Amino acid sequence: MNRTNIKICGIADAQTLNAICEHHINYVGFIFYDKSIRNVTAKFLLELEGIDFKSSRPVCVFVNPDEEEVYRAISFFDNPILQFHGDESCDFCESFGMDYWKTIHMQSAASINAIENYSSADAFLLETYKKDLYGGTGESFNWDIVSDEVLANSNIILSGGINLENVDNALSVKPWCLDINSGVESEPGIKDTLLIDRMINKIKS
Repeated sequence: MNRTNIKICGIADAQTLNAICEHHINYVGFIFYDKSIRNVTAKFLLELEGIDFKSSRPVCVFVNPDEEEVYRAISFFDNPILQFHGDESCDFCESFGMDYWKTIHMQSAASINAIENYSSADAFLLETYKKDLYGGTGESFNWDIVSDEVLANSNIILSGGINLENVDNALSVKPWCLDINSGVESEPGIKDTLLIDRMINKIKS
């Protein structure tokens, strides 16, 4: 049986990043969006040089960035994945010549059709739709609307409000990856390493 990949997103301090990398999870996410409470700081980016990512691959998350912003952010990482969380075109996502994920904001079952517009994406992150918000809602959408056909033909990442109480339900969908963010925080924007430990152990078990 294929094990579901794990991404912990919204990491904004070196101590938490070190603790997460000790688990050798698949992906660690960093948000480059000024309006997010999890937006990375210049100080944190400078601390990355001393971090051993072990087997975890960095994912840089953007919301409608300009080209310069993307290049500046990825300069701090080795072999990052680009995650585009806004209204970026396929041409823009492809223009960097790097692996990229595209977020689909799930307003209804029909929202999944947007996958067809990004045939070059390596994965699709399905996020709860909320008017005028790009992620960080902490709310789940109805995971049952993700069909087996979609799951079989695309790398699907479930995101939005996944916590210790509902992670078993998320796993039952059999996504390619789970994106965990607010569900392992003691308060908004503050990661709790004990919750992270419990979450990772629960998914891996």
